[in-house]
Amino acid sequence: MAKKSVTTRIRITRTGKMIRRRMGANHFLAKKTGKQISNKKNQAVIAAVDLRALQRYR
Repeated sequence: MAKKSVTTRIRITRTGKMIRRRMGANHFLAKKTGKQISNKKNQAVIAAVDLRALQRYR
């Protein structure tokens, strides 16, 4: 049984990588630089260390 909270936050690519959204891009953006904001628009690949723990919830 998949955990719904995990499946909504993580997307699995065709090659099997797990991708997540970067945090801190919703509000309080006036303090952040343009470089920080544009970097947060990209999605991040989950580290290999955390994959084993998350794969049981997919």
